[in-house]
Amino acid sequence: MKSKLQLTALQIPLFWESPLKNRAYIDRKFQSIKASTDIVLLPEMFTTGFTMTPETIAEPMGGPSMQWMQTWATKLDAAIGGSLVIYEGGYYYNRFVIVTPSGDVMHYDKRHTFTLAGEHKTFRAGSNEGIFEYEGWKICLRICYDLRFPVWSRNTQDYDVLFYVANWPKPRIHAWDTLLQARAIENLSYVVGVNRIGEDEKGHLYPGHSAVYDPLGNSVSGKISAVETLVTAELDYLELQAHRKRLRFLEDRDDFDLY
Repeated sequence: MKSKLQLTALQIPLFWESPLKNRAYIDRKFQSIKASTDIVLLPEMFTTGFTMTPETIAEPMGGPSMQWMQTWATKLDAAIGGSLVIYEGGYYYNRFVIVTPSGDVMHYDKRHTFTLAGEHKTFRAGSNEGIFEYEGWKICLRICYDLRFPVWSRNTQDYDVLFYVANWPKPRIHAWDTLLQARAIENLSYVVGVNRIGEDEKGHLYPGHSAVYDPLGNSVSGKISAVETLVTAELDYLELQAHRKRLRFLEDRDDFDLY
């Protein structure tokens, strides 16, 4: 396994319902990613923005955006992840997909669809756990609104890092900042939150605040505000395990039956 993971998150604006424009824009950003990077993360619905009309832009698994992700995963020799609007089995999903350089594909379907925007009326809520291993690390995938529900993200399976990708708006950004840090502390886990910037076609403003926290809730990415940037961080597995050995809080965690 890799004892240290190098991570890069793209805090970027998104073009409304335009996969071609978004992929072309990200192409240019990928040129700046360091060769040492192991995982690259993109925001929620990174090809479209947070749309509630998936019928116009949804793709199948293995469609153009996933092929594009695979091409870049091979070029960068890094896993590429972010959420896409996917059509499968007669339903639309807000699906967090990660593609590895070797061609493996992992995914997680957003469990907590955002009722305030009517996402539950258009997208099917997911039921898969979204936990997988990469480079010896156990990784848990979550999307935006999931952040508000700590039971769903509770570390009952000893994952090492928790990824959230989001389109989290400016009026509630304090909640984003606070809950990301809380998820790290309560789960004794690294937490990575990737949020977009800019304004969408609905007039919603997104202020970024992408961040990486260590298992004690300390920022390891520095203070990131509403600027376009590549957020980089190093995750240290031995340091994580040392914290868990010294602070055995997870041994006292509650068990939950979610189904």
